[in-house]
Amino acid sequence: QVHLVESGGGLVQAGGSLRLSCAASGRTFSSYAMGWFRRAPGKEREFVAAISWSGISTDYANSVKGRFTISRDNAKNTVYLQMNSLKPEDTAVYYCATSKYAPLVVTQYDYIYWGQGTQVTVSS
Repeated sequence: QVHLVESGGGLVQAGGSLRLSCAASGRTFSSYAMGWFRRAPGKEREFVAAISWSGISTDYANSVKGRFTISRDNAKNTVYLQMNSLKPEDTAVYYCATSKYAPLVVTQYDYIYWGQGTQVTVSS
């Protein structure tokens, strides 16, 4: 059984920063790509960022490019999302997920295990 637990969400003012963490267990973490997705109120879940198994390749949604950074520590079975210059439109529940594949993928249907999510609220 794969278990993903997100943490680090909270309430922050616009322009502030948060760092999300996702701890994984139950699978060979270092063999698979990881991703972050989010669901804003009344909207569909959307891609935020992804990282390949090695951490060498990353990709971002245009809306967060230049502000968010995804990274991973395979020794700690943890993936991170550093979020800077936060905007009210970043308010959402953020989910981490583990892919079927080692190389980076951005389509949520290629992710097979999901965490419960952590709330991020950005006030204006």
